[in-house]
Amino acid sequence: MLYPENALPQAGQAKPTQNTGRIYQTDRRDRLLLAGTLVWCLLAVDGVLRAWPWGAGLTAAAVLWYVLVLGALGRRSLDRRENRVVLGAVGLLAATFLFTSNPWMRVWNVLALLGLIPLHLFSLSGTALVPWYRGAMVWERLELLLLGCFGNLGASWAALSPGDRKEKDLRRVLAGVLGAAGALALLGVLIPLLASGDALFASATEWLRSFVQQHFVTALWKIVMALVLTPFFFGLLYSLRRPKASAGPRREKALVTVDGLGFTLVLGALAVLYLAFLAVQAAGLFGGAVYLAQRGISYADWARSGFFQITAVTAVNLTVLLAALTWSRPAGLTWRAVRILAALVTGESLVLLASAAWRMTLYAGAYGLSFKRCLTYWGMAMMALFLLLAVWKLCRPAFSFWRWAAPAALAGWLMLNCLPVDALVARNQVDRYLDGASQTLSVEYLTSLSYAVMPQLERLAGQKVLTDYGVRVSMDAVLAEQRAEAAAECADWRSWNLSAALAAGH
Repeated sequence: MLYPENALPQAGQAKPTQNTGRIYQTDRRDRLLLAGTLVWCLLAVDGVLRAWPWGAGLTAAAVLWYVLVLGALGRRSLDRRENRVVLGAVGLLAATFLFTSNPWMRVWNVLALLGLIPLHLFSLSGTALVPWYRGAMVWERLELLLLGCFGNLGASWAALSPGDRKEKDLRRVLAGVLGAAGALALLGVLIPLLASGDALFASATEWLRSFVQQHFVTALWKIVMALVLTPFFFGLLYSLRRPKASAGPRREKALVTVDGLGFTLVLGALAVLYLAFLAVQAAGLFGGAVYLAQRGISYADWARSGFFQITAVTAVNLTVLLAALTWSRPAGLTWRAVRILAALVTGESLVLLASAAWRMTLYAGAYGLSFKRCLTYWGMAMMALFLLLAVWKLCRPAFSFWRWAAPAALAGWLMLNCLPVDALVARNQVDRYLDGASQTLSVEYLTSLSYAVMPQLERLAGQKVLTDYGVRVSMDAVLAEQRAEAAAECADWRSWNLSAALAAGH
C-alpha cells in the first residue's frame, strides 16, 4: 500500500529522543570532589577573601586545592618532571604565608600563585598542547581556564542527580535541606519579634540573639558565597578530569620573519643613544662632586636618582633584542648587522646596569638600605642574568630564551622570599643610628615592613629615638605596640604566621 508523503509512518521501532542539552557523566569520585570543592570554597571565602593579613588560611586553601586536583587526576599527573618541579614551586610560594609578615611580599606572592596555578593545572591534566615556554601558551591556558570554569556549570547538578541512587532518597534529602533552611529563616524573624513583645523572653534569649547577630549573618554570607563559587570551581575540576579529545599534538607554525632593516635602524639608534648616555655617566662617576658642582648639580641628588629608571630601560632593551633576534630574517647583510648591533646594545645594557648598581651602592652607603633598594639590587641581578641568556641566543639563534628565563625568574623570586630582606634593612638602619652615621631613625618605615625587624629594634630598648619627622619616640612603647599587633594577628588562625608568632612571644 502506498502512503502519501505527508502521511504518518506506521508504528515501528521508536527513535531516540533528541536531547540538545549537554550530558555530564559523573561518578562517586565526582560527588566526593563536589563536596570537597564546597569545603574549599568555604575555606577560600573565610580564609582568603575576607581575612587580612593573609597567613595560614591561604596556605591551607592552596594545599586543599591541590589535594582536590590530585584527587581528580591521580598520580599519573605527576609523571612529568616539570609538573613535579612546578608543584614544588607552588608549595614553596604557598608556604611563605606561614613565615613572612611583609605586606608587599604577601600581595606579590598571591599574584604569583594566581598566575602560576592556572598554567600548572592544564599541564597536570595533559589538556594543554602548546609548550609552556611558547608565548601562545598564555592564551591557550586562559581559554582553557575560562571554558573549564564557565563551560561546565551543569556538572555540579549532574553530580547531585540520582544516577544509580533512588530518586526518592534524593527528594527526601532536598526536602530536608529546604525545610531546615525555612525553619532557620522563620526563627530568625520570629525570635526577635517575640523578644520585642515580651521583656522576660527577651532577657531569656539575649545570649541567643547576640550570638546570631555576631555570627549568623557572617556565616550565612560565607555559605551563600561558597555555594555561588562551587559550580565554577567544580566545573574546572570536571574539565581537568575529563579533557576533550584533541586531534593530536598541535603543529608548530612556521615563524614569520621580516627583513631585518627595521630592527637594524632601531638597534642602531639605541646603540648611539646609549653611547652618549654612558659618556655622560662616566664624566659624573669619574669627575666626582667637583665636576657635578661645576654643572650646577648636587652629587647627592645625582647619585640617588636613575637606578630605577635604568633597570626599566634595560627591560625595554631586552624586549627589543629578543624581538630583533626572533623575527629578523636570518640571511643576508641585514641579519649580520642585526647581530652586531644586538651585541653592542647588550654590552651597553650590561654597562648601564653596572653603572646603576654603582650609583645605588653610593646612595645606600650615604642613606642606608631600604626594602625598595634591596628589590632594585635583585632586579638588576635578574636583568643581568636575562641579558646573558640573550647573549647565548645571539650566539645560537635557535636557543629558546624563555625555556631558561622563566625557570630562572621563578627560582630568583623563590630565593628572594628566602632572604631576610627586612631584617637586613633593619640591621643596617639601626647600625647607622648607633654609629652616628644617621641622626634619625625611620621607625615608622621599619615597623611597616614586617615583624622580622623586631630583634633589631630591641637593640634600642629603653631609648628615645629621634624619627625622620623630628619627634622623639620611646622605643619601649613602639615595641609594646608591635607585640600587641603581632599577638592580634596570631589570635586568628587564618592570619597566623611564624614571624608574628615570634614577635608576640608565642
